[in-house]
Amino acid sequence: MEAVLSRYENQITILSDYLEEFPETDEPVWILGRQHHLNTEKSKLLLDISARLWFTYRRKFSPIGGTGPSSDAGWGCMLRCGQMMLAQALICRHLGRDWQWEKHKKQPEEYHRILRCFLDRKDCCYSIHQMAQMGVGEGKSIGEWFGPNTVAQVLKKLALFDEWNSLAVYVSMDNTVVIEDISNELIYLDPHTTQSFVDSEENGTVDDESFHCQQAPHRMKIMNLDPSVALGFFCKEECDFDNWCSLVQKEILKQQSLRMFELVQKHPPHWPPFIPPTKPEVTTTGAELIESTDKLFELEEEFEILSV
Repeated sequence: MEAVLSRYENQITILSDYLEEFPETDEPVWILGRQHHLNTEKSKLLLDISARLWFTYRRKFSPIGGTGPSSDAGWGCMLRCGQMMLAQALICRHLGRDWQWEKHKKQPEEYHRILRCFLDRKDCCYSIHQMAQMGVGEGKSIGEWFGPNTVAQVLKKLALFDEWNSLAVYVSMDNTVVIEDISNELIYLDPHTTQSFVDSEENGTVDDESFHCQQAPHRMKIMNLDPSVALGFFCKEECDFDNWCSLVQKEILKQQSLRMFELVQKHPPHWPPFIPPTKPEVTTTGAELIESTDKLFELEEEFEILSV
């Protein structure tokens, strides 16, 4: 019992070091659909954030494609963001939104299985290796920076090979983010930290401490947000999708101000016809590398500016 109390005391002490970094406000803070009140629930807020899977740059993993880069520092940030978004969906699917991670606490096998999907190995479904090589089919060389749309398209294709999770990833078109409809400040996990490669143990478990952010999360003003973003929503069952549609219609689409995105019943006639996704033919050898790192940040994601 003393050991248990000591562990929680240490955890509370560590969290308290970051509590003062949050401003005093009566406004609620939303973390992936859960509401927190800073005046009374700061510790609970930080524990909720630390439970999210955190994917950052890594180094010293096996070269992508056998001859490619062994680190994604400088170019893999958007891929890591895509991993975090999908990992949260898998957490909700298998463990539920109320699941919490605790340091040194034994976790269910589903948790370790989810984590193994994202390890930096070529045989892991959503690894940096798989995403980089699948990106070749989207016109991106291995080692080249991805934009949000490319990451979404890559995850959509990789999900077709994921028999365990049985995901159907739908990527919408023509979205617009409206600044005034969102809170003044965002809390986010930053992938721009380089950590060493972590592999699974012989028994299948993973040393997971570096996959959870155990420090104060980053905050940014909404006005500093890049307008080229991807929003992700997880619907476990058809009724979840129906409820999501109702919520969107009520809370977003009926507002008088500009809308964050549209929701329509029928496929717009001026769009290309919808084709259900199928497993793509992957023929890349992993050797399609960019000629020089000087080009890493020269190419920008293609996007369309919509009139309002």
